[in-house]
Amino acid sequence: MRLSFVLLILGILSSESGLAQTTLRITKVPAATSPGAALYLAGSCNNWQPASTAYRFTQNQDGSYQLTLPASVQGPFTYKITRGSWETVETHAGYQDIENRQHTVLPGKSEVTLIVAAWKDGAGATTCTSTALQPHVQIINPAFPMPQLGRTRRVWVYLPADYTAARAKRYPVLYMHDGQNVFDACTSFSGEWGVDETLQQLQQAGQDAAGCIVVAVDNGGPERLNELSPWKNPEYGGGQGNEYVDFMVRTLKPYVDATYRTLSGREFTGIAGSSMGGLISTYAALKYPQVYSKVGVFSPAFWFAKDSLFRYVQQHRPQPGTQFYFVSGTTESETMVPFMKAMHDTLARSGAGVEYTTPADGKHAEWFWKREFPAAYRWLYRQDSTAYKNQPPLAYSAHLNPEQNRLAVHLPAGFKRGTVTVLNHKQQTVLRKKVRTGSAVNVGSLPAGTYEVLVRAGEEQGRQLLVKQ
Repeated sequence: MRLSFVLLILGILSSESGLAQTTLRITKVPAATSPGAALYLAGSCNNWQPASTAYRFTQNQDGSYQLTLPASVQGPFTYKITRGSWETVETHAGYQDIENRQHTVLPGKSEVTLIVAAWKDGAGATTCTSTALQPHVQIINPAFPMPQLGRTRRVWVYLPADYTAARAKRYPVLYMHDGQNVFDACTSFSGEWGVDETLQQLQQAGQDAAGCIVVAVDNGGPERLNELSPWKNPEYGGGQGNEYVDFMVRTLKPYVDATYRTLSGREFTGIAGSSMGGLISTYAALKYPQVYSKVGVFSPAFWFAKDSLFRYVQQHRPQPGTQFYFVSGTTESETMVPFMKAMHDTLARSGAGVEYTTPADGKHAEWFWKREFPAAYRWLYRQDSTAYKNQPPLAYSAHLNPEQNRLAVHLPAGFKRGTVTVLNHKQQTVLRKKVRTGSAVNVGSLPAGTYEVLVRAGEEQGRQLLVKQ
């Protein structure tokens, strides 16, 4: 019995010694850091929440900070240090974004010593040189109203290189999330995608004659996870994604179509994002098939609401002609590629066009998505015969006037006349009018609501959602 007791104690001690207990210790922070400032770890272990209370460092009497990772953190993970937001994330001493830190949690006790060189909003950060292409990148509104969410948000727009000179030309549109990271290194919290430079280079090289307008919506910081998932995750939140995509379709897109020379039909409208942005882009395309036909999905966080999302896909099949481009690294997480492959297979069975790529070196980082964006864009916005299995769509534009009583219609060159048909939610025709390019259809008699608009000229046709307030 005595021998058994000793062996039991030794077994317990052996087991405890194998437990992982990693402590991160920050020994130096920038001189501009306020005394008593709250520091946090934001990483793949907590879905990149910049102010998670479970990952807040405690400050020691000697001025250092330390955090013992929860036991749930195992194996490799990536992270950064913040002061509670992505606007206050750590940077290089020159205030440029750093690569994600990496660490692997192994059994036993260990300590990691860290030094924070600078904060993104710290003293001297204003020396950051903007990388946004001027004047092609503009801020539509630093506080664009989001009535569906009761908030405001900064919204950006990229206009193609020939937008000013080619005054009769109209352009496809791509809507993107996490706008801070799309165009400008100075506003990004972990590196920029360089979408403006990429599209300008493609257009100047003759690889993208059509060009494209890009509209990017900033994330809401603490509200990011809430807004980018329609379903709640019991640990991380979510649940406001439905209102967020409603904002993009019912408020933002009508404004963009009325303000810029867009091709407003679904065949020329796309949506794209990474991580949670990949999740919400997939959902948006399924909820609003009359709006989006091109979907860029980069390293999607399908795990966040996997069961709800796959049920939704079964109930909301993509419409013919919808194109999805999926990409992620093979080692970003254990579940990312399997879930992405399952979504690929489900959508492919439904008749959607799907491209799927999994580079071995891919990481959950802006540099990776920046690298992969050109291929995704070229595939989604290709104009050759493989993009459209049937007749090429009509390159038209239609938008309501501010009074919501006239629908302006612009037909492509070569078509002087066309027909506009308006359908209600039961797919019943409620209005049909012949139009000339540049004319308007009186829709004042239609009650407020959502409709589908079909525009036909010759043998070509396009369609879009119409939201009448």
